[in-house]
Amino acid sequence: MTVSKSLPHDTAREHVTGTARYVDDIPTPAGTLHLAFGQSPVANGKLTSMDLKDVTSAPGVVAVITAQDLPFANDVSPSAHDEPLLADGSVHYVGQPVFLVVADSHLNARKAARLAKISIEEVTPILTIEDALAADSRFEDGPRIYGKGDVDEALKDAPHQVSGSINIGGQEHFYLEGQAAMALPGETGVTIQSSTQHPTEIQHKVAEALGCPFHEVVVEVRRMGGGFGGKESQGNALAVACAIAARATGRACKMRYDRDDDFVITGKRHDCRVDYTVGFDDVGRIVGVDFTQYFRCGWAQDLSLPVADRAMLHADNAYDLPHARITSHRLKTNTQSATAFRGFGGPQGVLGIERVMDHVAHHLGLDPAAVRGINFYASGGSISGQRKVGTTPYGMPVTDSISQELSDALLTSSDYSTRRRAVAEWNAQNEIFKKGIAFSPVKFGISFTLTQLNQAGALVQIYSDGSVLINHGGTEMGQGLFQKVAQVAASTLGVPRDVIRPSATATDKVPNTSATAASSGSDLNGMAVRNACETLIARLRDLLGDPDAIFENGQVTSKGETQTFAELAQTAWAARVSLSATGFYATPDIAWDRIKGEGRPFFYFAYGACVSEVVIDTLTGEYRTLRTDILHDCGTSLNPALDIGQIEGGYVQGAGWLTTEELVWDDTGRLRTHAPSTYKIPACADRPDIFNVSLWDAPNTVDTIYRSKAVGEPPFMHGIATFLALSDAVAACGPTYPNLQAPATTEEVFRAIGRART
Repeated sequence: MTVSKSLPHDTAREHVTGTARYVDDIPTPAGTLHLAFGQSPVANGKLTSMDLKDVTSAPGVVAVITAQDLPFANDVSPSAHDEPLLADGSVHYVGQPVFLVVADSHLNARKAARLAKISIEEVTPILTIEDALAADSRFEDGPRIYGKGDVDEALKDAPHQVSGSINIGGQEHFYLEGQAAMALPGETGVTIQSSTQHPTEIQHKVAEALGCPFHEVVVEVRRMGGGFGGKESQGNALAVACAIAARATGRACKMRYDRDDDFVITGKRHDCRVDYTVGFDDVGRIVGVDFTQYFRCGWAQDLSLPVADRAMLHADNAYDLPHARITSHRLKTNTQSATAFRGFGGPQGVLGIERVMDHVAHHLGLDPAAVRGINFYASGGSISGQRKVGTTPYGMPVTDSISQELSDALLTSSDYSTRRRAVAEWNAQNEIFKKGIAFSPVKFGISFTLTQLNQAGALVQIYSDGSVLINHGGTEMGQGLFQKVAQVAASTLGVPRDVIRPSATATDKVPNTSATAASSGSDLNGMAVRNACETLIARLRDLLGDPDAIFENGQVTSKGETQTFAELAQTAWAARVSLSATGFYATPDIAWDRIKGEGRPFFYFAYGACVSEVVIDTLTGEYRTLRTDILHDCGTSLNPALDIGQIEGGYVQGAGWLTTEELVWDDTGRLRTHAPSTYKIPACADRPDIFNVSLWDAPNTVDTIYRSKAVGEPPFMHGIATFLALSDAVAACGPTYPNLQAPATTEEVFRAIGRART
């Protein structure tokens, strides 16, 4: 069995030697043109005139395209058709594309784009949550509300009650490979090479822009240098621009953003504010909680509605809340259109309830881990004492909870109790340096909340020499999806892994695909590939006349005789048996009504827990992460080495979001943190000195691919433990709850120390 083996990434050697090809590495045809956007210098206003003479006459410029020159639809939105490729009379954020330059080189295109004289009648921009609330600027008529029970009555009767608010910053994706696309015009259509998580959406938007059927557009993706959700919809503009320019000029056209342009033009993780009021008893058991989430969505709808929905769906995290109300505002502002980011709103929802748990523990003077434990969903959904199967605020029974068992195991293996006492002793003896330790769990729902996206297709081809080519709708962005799915194919066919070759994702091989997102890449595509492989195995067994023929280790045993898989493939070809098969999978047992806020949006939950310890300098606010221990649930892991890598990376990225990564806009709407010099992602020195990651060893309770669980997004939430540890350290500085805000930069930690001492 090839699954569950720790095999390296299928192109690890190419990655580390620099030979892996990305869009910008693909050799271009002679005469290829290069594109750049001219951008709006203001955040809100009406375009009154554009003088593009200097742009047109600049060296190397072949064409300049405005909204009026576009042949068909002027839209690159993934949802509401409210996102023009080029500004069509008004501008809505600093950096919005206003015109398109087509030139003979990347440098000439960028230089020319800066020569335009644009006149804009400025309007006061809506930039903040408060601005949007005052102007009632939003993407839905009013707030959306999910909940259960009688929250007002529960709060009124609660023995204790606290209220608070936490601001949660956004996050730049900072993929190593920036946005890029290339269009190659052909006789009957166009081929798009794109760095995208969603080839089918690129296909649809390009076809719409060219006024042609989908089958005239082929989109191919070999790999991305990182995506994290930032290439789910944000690549649409580049691909459409290249396709339009290629159609107009008859030449190959290529576009890539420089890092500054990528920062300024593309969307980020949604920043938000979460207000809360919580009622609880003497031991910290929650009796009722009222959340209000304010999401700053930017100028276009993009994916903001499902992102904000998922934040609501994860507002309970691992806790059985008897009475809960979650109110969500989706606010429209004159900033970049916020978009998908690893976790898709879930991290914001989880951080809200984790702040509540910490606040409750601080108020009662209890161990926050104990407060969390007493509020967990019952194990396995079983009745345990007075606790019975729990139901989420949106009405889904939680029948697979392992929060208690997994957390107990981690608290023991990390020696949490002893270390917590040691932290208290350290803090009593040290005035300048304070330590903090925190524990946080995660329960993360797996599936797209838009039900029709929970499907996948595959194409598997066995050649007459026994080699196998697989193609599916998932995209490889460094996470190891291709290796995992290849392991699935090898295990199903009973052949060695090196017999299998994954090919580039392409819309002319597998149509109508979903984005590689929502942590569903392995679940969906693995099942589709296995389905195709099982079809092929059935055909070969029919050829052998033996329904019990065994396919194992590259050998086929039937009726007491053994031959190689390659020999059987040759025999099948000679016997005119089809050795090509498609596969399909649709996730079962899910149904979701987002308007009512009711149903089963998730096929299952993935679980995990983290303990993190930090030390802070109270004179400066500087800090270090000393140790992090993670125990994470991957079901029966398809590839433990890859999964551990995802967990480590998810934690570091999550910790970066809540500590060093700060997005700053000035009062005109200009993004000031637009380069590595002003935006701090975590680096090697920011990792914990001691970093222990282990996998929870138990199969998924539902029928997923080889009983595995998704691992892309859930580990991101482990970074919350480091934020909570910083809050714990700050709380040691004084009697007042420190109300630490996110991101907890050194400046914010220093400010929180002052609040704790008052």
